[in-house]
Amino acid sequence: MEKLNDLQYLRLSKWKKFLYKLCMFFVGIPVFFKNIGIKIGRFFKNIVLRIKDLFVDLFLTFKNGDYKTRVSYLIFGFGNITRGQVFRGLFFFLFEVLFIFYMIFWGGGWLSKLGTLGTQGPTTEWVDVGGIDVEKTVYHDDSFKILLYGILTIFFIIAFIYTWRINIKQNKIAQEILATGKKLKSGKDDIHSLIDDQFHKTLLALPITGIIIFTVLPIFFMIIIAFTNYDKTHNGISNNLFSWVGFENFNQLVNVGSSSNFSATFGEILGWTLMWAFFATFTNYFLGMLVAIMINKKGIKMKKVWRTILVLTIAIPQFVSLLYVSKLFATDGIVNGILIKLKWIEQPIRFWEDKWLARLMVILINIWIGIPYLMLIATGILMNIPQDLYESARIDGANAWQQYMKITLPYMLFVTGPYLLTSFIGNINNFNVIYLLTTGGPNNPNSSTAGGSAGYTDLLITWLFKITTNDSNYKIAAVIGIMVFVVVAVISLIVYNIMPSTKNEEDFS
Repeated sequence: MEKLNDLQYLRLSKWKKFLYKLCMFFVGIPVFFKNIGIKIGRFFKNIVLRIKDLFVDLFLTFKNGDYKTRVSYLIFGFGNITRGQVFRGLFFFLFEVLFIFYMIFWGGGWLSKLGTLGTQGPTTEWVDVGGIDVEKTVYHDDSFKILLYGILTIFFIIAFIYTWRINIKQNKIAQEILATGKKLKSGKDDIHSLIDDQFHKTLLALPITGIIIFTVLPIFFMIIIAFTNYDKTHNGISNNLFSWVGFENFNQLVNVGSSSNFSATFGEILGWTLMWAFFATFTNYFLGMLVAIMINKKGIKMKKVWRTILVLTIAIPQFVSLLYVSKLFATDGIVNGILIKLKWIEQPIRFWEDKWLARLMVILINIWIGIPYLMLIATGILMNIPQDLYESARIDGANAWQQYMKITLPYMLFVTGPYLLTSFIGNINNFNVIYLLTTGGPNNPNSSTAGGSAGYTDLLITWLFKITTNDSNYKIAAVIGIMVFVVVAVISLIVYNIMPSTKNEEDFS
C-alpha cells in the first residue's frame, strides 16, 4: 500500500483515516520484524568484531610487550609489581592464587560432575555401632549442589578471564606510560583515587556484587533448571538424582499434541493472563483519569476531602483489604446475607465459584484498588496542561468530549505512556490481587491433571507458585518463568518502540 503524504491524509474522512492507519499497521508488521532481524544481526556482528579486536590486541600486546608484560600473561600482577605498582600487582596475583586454589580443591570437582549432575545416589550400608550392625543411609552425589556450585564455578571462571584481561591491559598501559617518560601511579595514589575521582566505582562495587549474587545468579540457575528433570521425585539426593533432559520440558508445556495436560492449561492461562492485564490496566487508567477530571472540574467543592478519602484507601495494607473483600463476597459472606435479608435474591450468589463471575469480580475489585493511584498521577498531569489550549478549543466551538479527545487524552497518553507499559507488565505478574481474592479458583476440571491444579482465575505467576509449592515441580515452574519473561520482553519491546513518548519527545515539551 502506498504511503500518503500529510495533505492526502488530511483529505480523508474519519473512517478512511482509521482504515488507512489499520492497513499501515499490518503493512508495517513485516518491516518491523525485518528491522528487528537487522538489529539482531548487527548485534552479533558487533560481538564478533569485538572478539576479533580483543584477540588482535592480546596478540599485539604480547608481541610488542617487554618481558614483564609477557610474564604477566601467566603470573598475574608480575608486571605491576616489578614496575613499582605493588598494591595493584598484589591484588591481581592474590586473585590468581585464590582461583587456582579453588579450582584444585573444589571447582574442578564440581565442573567434572556438571555434565551428568551426579552418577551415584544414596545407598544403604550396614555400620558397626558398639558391636551391633545398624542400617544407615549414605549420601553420595547431590545433583542440586553439583548444579549450584558448578554454575558458581563458571561465574568464577568468567571473573577470572575478565581479571586476566584487565591485568594484561594494565601492563600495556603501564608500559606505554613509562615509554613516554612519565611516572606511574603508586599504591598510595591508587587508594587515594578509589576515594576521590574513582569513588563511584568504590560505591558501586558492593551493589553490583550483590546484584550478581542475589539476582543474576538465581535467574541463571532458574533458567538451567528448566533443562533438567528436577521435581519431587528427582530432588537431587534423598530420592533420585536429577539429570539433563534438554528441551523436553518446553515440549511438554507448549506441544499441543503432548500426552501431558500442561500445554492446554498453559494456553488457557496465558490467554486469561493477557485478558486480565489488559482490563486491569486500562479500566484503572481511564476511570482513574475520569475521577481526577471530575475532582479538578471547576465548581466542585471540597476537592481536598475527596482526594483525601481516595488516598486513605491506599494507606490500608492491600493484603488486609483484599482478604476482607474476599470474605465479604463469599457464599456465606455479608454481601449475600444482606441481599437475602432484603429478599433481592433467594439463593446466595456464588461469586468465587463461577468461572466468568469470578473473573469479573477480580477485575472490578482491582478497579477499586487501582483508581486512587491513577487519580493522584492524573491530577498532577492535568494541572500541568496549559489552560490556553482549552480556552482556544472552547472559542473554536469544541465541546467537552472533543476537548478530552484532542487535548487531555493525547497529553495524558504521551506523559504516562511508559507508566502504562510498566502497569501492564506489572498486572501480568500481579500475584496479590488474584491469590488473595480467589487463590486462583474456581478449580478448572480440565486442568486438574496439570501441576498445581490450576483454576480459572490463575495467572501464569500464581500457577507457577502452585506448581512449586503444591507439586514441587520445579522443572515446569522454571519453564513457565522463562515463558513469562519471553511474553513480557516481546510486549515491552514492541510497545516501547511504537510509543510516542520515546519517538516524539519534543511534542509536548
